[in-house]
Amino acid sequence: MTSLFSDLRPILSTLRRHRIAAGLIVLEVALTFAIVTNALHLIETRLDALGADSGMVEPGMAMLQVRYSKATPPGRGAAIAAEDMARLRALPGIQAATTANQVAYAYNSNNSGVRLQPGTQAERLMVASQYAGDEHLLATFGLKLVAGRNFLPEEVLDADAVFRADEPRIGQVILSQATADKLFPGQSPLGQSIYVFGDAPSVVVGVVQKLTHPFVTRGRNDGSNNGDENLSIIFPLRGAGFYIVRADPAQLDAQIKAAAAALEAADTGRVVTQATSLAEMRSRFYAQDRAMAWLMGGVCVALLLVTAMGIVGLASFWVQQRTRMIGTRRALGATEGQILRYFQVENLLLTSTGIAIGLAGAWGLSQLLMQQYAVPRLPWAYLPAGALSLWLLGQGAVWVPARRAARLSPVAALRS
Repeated sequence: MTSLFSDLRPILSTLRRHRIAAGLIVLEVALTFAIVTNALHLIETRLDALGADSGMVEPGMAMLQVRYSKATPPGRGAAIAAEDMARLRALPGIQAATTANQVAYAYNSNNSGVRLQPGTQAERLMVASQYAGDEHLLATFGLKLVAGRNFLPEEVLDADAVFRADEPRIGQVILSQATADKLFPGQSPLGQSIYVFGDAPSVVVGVVQKLTHPFVTRGRNDGSNNGDENLSIIFPLRGAGFYIVRADPAQLDAQIKAAAAALEAADTGRVVTQATSLAEMRSRFYAQDRAMAWLMGGVCVALLLVTAMGIVGLASFWVQQRTRMIGTRRALGATEGQILRYFQVENLLLTSTGIAIGLAGAWGLSQLLMQQYAVPRLPWAYLPAGALSLWLLGQGAVWVPARRAARLSPVAALRS
């Protein structure tokens, strides 16, 4: 310990003489610490998004979009959808089929305010993602019913007719568990009434375990984000929209082609504009997140390499500049270990100073990302982990030039 402290005075004296070089290393470490910790946090949030659970059993699901013939009479969306569903369900290999106004990864969003009292002045307790489909929606989506029952066939209404009325009336609704817990904490939601469209109540008949907003973990892009993407409601409505089918995942591609062919064959003026599996939709939906994770990973690696190279370069330069000093110390009895420790302590001081400055930078950058991009706060665990990583990086980077200095022959060093 005495030897360690005896090295501090000459180290500090040397650093004062080389303020610019030392300052650059400190600045480099500080910037690396601030940027890498936040970049790794961004990578973690993106990876969390890639593994997000939509609440649906996604393997085996596919979505088809249909453009109807121009000759199709207006207001016949529900009737045409019912006919199409009958065709799809009759196909060999199709396990379930439904219409839906929205589905995850399709870049669409329907949301409604939910109240527990009638009247426009009643408090809106939440904004929930509003799904609409027939009695086959739960089976097609693979949703797990945890309380109550599914919709009955006679409860499914024509969506066009419902919303043409002055006051839409939809008698039943199914909630996600998160919605039920928020609306009716500590009590059963079954039989309770909620108000979404005017003063007509909708009675809760069932609760599904989970069903997220179509944008899943990205939140809502319509200004209605209430902090929980699992808030959703399902109404028994049939109309023009997405056609969702379920089949054996191993046979899904063939079933998608068969379903598209059956729909187009039913009407020569009809075109299936999109027919794709939900797995492919999910892959496209998260392509930006994957690209961002790779980009941030590359930035981290590049910054760490540049920092390590800077430390190696500076340490090598200082070894050259101090060759005679090293020879003198060796001639006076300094061991290889003492010379090696001298450079390691010097690097530790520089790295620690950079980390101390980088702590403030990391916090400030995290605040900026929170305010501008709604990124979650940087977890405190990243700070000690980042500090330890940079200490180890610094010690590893300085090892080679320091080892070379420690092995200098006193005679050769004094002659140089």
